[in-house]
Amino acid sequence: MASIKDHKSHELGLHQEVLTGRTQQVFFNPEEVENFYYYDSYDVDFNKRTTIDVTKLDCVAVNKKIKDLMKKGYGTIVLKNPGAKHSLGVGILNKLNLIIEGSLGYFGVGSIDGPVVRISGRVGWSCAENMMAGKVVIEKNAGSCFGAAIRGGDLICKGSVGARSGIDMKGGTIIVGGNAGAFTGFMMQRGRIIILGDVGPNLGDSLYDGTIFVGGKIGSLGADAVEAEMTDLDRFWLKRKLKVAEINKKVDYSKITKIVSGKKLWNYDNLEPTERKGAI
Repeated sequence: MASIKDHKSHELGLHQEVLTGRTQQVFFNPEEVENFYYYDSYDVDFNKRTTIDVTKLDCVAVNKKIKDLMKKGYGTIVLKNPGAKHSLGVGILNKLNLIIEGSLGYFGVGSIDGPVVRISGRVGWSCAENMMAGKVVIEKNAGSCFGAAIRGGDLICKGSVGARSGIDMKGGTIIVGGNAGAFTGFMMQRGRIIILGDVGPNLGDSLYDGTIFVGGKIGSLGADAVEAEMTDLDRFWLKRKLKVAEINKKVDYSKITKIVSGKKLWNYDNLEPTERKGAI
């Protein structure tokens, strides 16, 4: 068995932090299949498809219907006429194809772990907040706090996103086909953000770890965010990820800027008051 230290993820900077007395390396036995699913997850058939008309339903009723349909084995569920209602499709801890024909309001598809979600319209604030795993594709634009505190999966917006996208991000990948607002990647801790367009001021402010790639102009860098050198491995990873994102856009990889943490705020509590004031 090859050493974990030789894995390509180390070249991407995924294992640079040292946690004294503990390890981030987790190993699973592939024979323990039941441990890869939640205890109350449902066995669904992706070929079994049904539709929910959201017009006269509130978010609680819609989310309950989704759960009831998964319990009956439906693996593909279509929400029609969502009407930009808030908190639709939240808390899905199951494999599922969820298709939303229209736009969502605030907190759409939050706290999900496993489903593949396709949204034909726009989304409001905090879409896919606390996402654990799966894939979400938004065809149009997204509001602020896009992907707040996500921990895994691929969150994709083919249009532009608002301010503070990826705030407190802890893992996974956020991909934006258009522009991003101010304070994107604010207090980011892990993961990757790809922005193919321009980004507003204070990019990566208080960035603890992770990487941000920008294809367009950067308004300004935030505290402790610094530019780093692009590697061949970075470019290879970007090409693979953008295929997953289904964004049909020509990308000039030679013009992409890579942003990482300067790691000057890692010992923030030890700074003198005058130093702290200068850092923020």
